[in-house]
Amino acid sequence: MAEVTRRPRVGLYPGTFDTVTLGHRDIAKRALKLVDRLVIGLGTGTGKSPMFSLEERIAMWRFEAKDLSEDGAVIDVIPLAEKLQVELAREVGATIIVRGLRAVSDFEYEFQLAGMNQRLAPDIETVFLMADPRNQAIASRLVKEIAMLGGDVRAFTSPHVAELLVKRCKELRAR
Repeated sequence: MAEVTRRPRVGLYPGTFDTVTLGHRDIAKRALKLVDRLVIGLGTGTGKSPMFSLEERIAMWRFEAKDLSEDGAVIDVIPLAEKLQVELAREVGATIIVRGLRAVSDFEYEFQLAGMNQRLAPDIETVFLMADPRNQAIASRLVKEIAMLGGDVRAFTSPHVAELLVKRCKELRAR
């Protein structure tokens, strides 16, 4: 009997990720249990004005991704640019789009997005991963607000991201 070779499972985890939180890291780590290769696609988000440039956020994720992979899974971090999630998914060979849910309030938007993506690309599935209860309240927007007001963000991000965030907030307040 001939051995069947399985095609590697590729997932796309898209987002703005301004800044990378412990919640984002948790979703990526758990997504790696489902795929052989996880592509983290960073975009600017329509209507958003990120605190960090696209290049800075890519570098941030690449640093964070170093210790997330287990069992030989690969993590790639790339720009989403100005394209649809399903377009990038097709470009990288992803059959799964990974989305994290923190609370019921996230569900309506994510449900609509998944429905639209399904219509655009029926061959690509959206998989929702619930945030770990310890991370459900963490939102990048709130973490940045805490940092801008001089609060301690180390409980919400890695030490590396906390350092970058504190530095950026000092720069912004000095302007």
